[in-house]
Amino acid sequence: MSFFAVLFALMIEQLKPLPTRNPVHHGLSDWARWVGRNFDAGAPSHARVVWAITVVGPALLVGLAYVGINTYSSVLGLGWDVLVLYLTLGFRQFSHHFTDIRDALDQAREDRARELLAQWRHVDASDLPRTELLRHVIEYSLLAAHRHVFGVFFWFVALSTVGLGPMGAVLYRMAEFTSRYWAYKSHTTGEATHDGLLRLSTQLYAWMDFVPARLTAFGFAVVGNFEESIEAWRRYASLWLQPNEGIVLSAAAGAVGVRLGGRAAPAAGADVSRTLTEGDSAEAADAAGSTSGVAPQMDHLRNIVALIWRSVVLWMLLLALLSLANLIG
Repeated sequence: MSFFAVLFALMIEQLKPLPTRNPVHHGLSDWARWVGRNFDAGAPSHARVVWAITVVGPALLVGLAYVGINTYSSVLGLGWDVLVLYLTLGFRQFSHHFTDIRDALDQAREDRARELLAQWRHVDASDLPRTELLRHVIEYSLLAAHRHVFGVFFWFVALSTVGLGPMGAVLYRMAEFTSRYWAYKSHTTGEATHDGLLRLSTQLYAWMDFVPARLTAFGFAVVGNFEESIEAWRRYASLWLQPNEGIVLSAAAGAVGVRLGGRAAPAAGADVSRTLTEGDSAEAADAAGSTSGVAPQMDHLRNIVALIWRSVVLWMLLLALLSLANLIG
């Protein structure tokens, strides 16, 4: 049933994507804000309570609802799986950013592409050269695909196999969401509004993402250039501050032969750091904190999309085989 739930959810999401501003996202923001305001008094123990209520609470409710629904009807249980996956898993929750930027670059509207990137990631992209603009789009898209598709996919399958339905999908998405939500900075102090919650949520999400990140990277290697992907994973993953992100991005870079990494786009008002140019060598890339490979070009955007879709097909085939073996067994 897990295979059909994921398949139907992806199909529905392609036909009827969630709007950019949807009540589910607003509801999650309101929920996290309410829990933080009422249960966070600044102590470390309070941060753990807030995280548990905010993240585990909704996931547990979804899991219990599935158990009750599936006990009554397996068909309704499948419907509940599809509904929850439709809200948590899918490309169209982020792909409009990628598509709009790609279209702007195709039309030679680089200023518009920089503006769209700044709106998407809240960074200062006004002075980024074209190569760096493409690099950031590729990196953000790869990470978004991992967080919205492959990470959700893993946790859904993991907990669905023990009878908890879509609980894993909600657990992962809530953990990822809160790690970003509590990183928002106060307009007055310039610091994270909930510093303790930020540290805790970031750490717990990193733990939850440990296995999914490596499976995502392995999938990229299998459907791309395997040897180059594994070598880039081994050599360059440590270039990124977040280990899980480094594994995903370095493996993808090797899989398609594109140069990723380097200094991040600055926050608004900061100075733009030196970036690599088309003529820089692999040694220069190493020195600048980048992977080896060809500097990002427009063709790489299409290659990345193809890489992600091939990886989705790979994991869907594996899930289908697992479901078939379970039925036969």
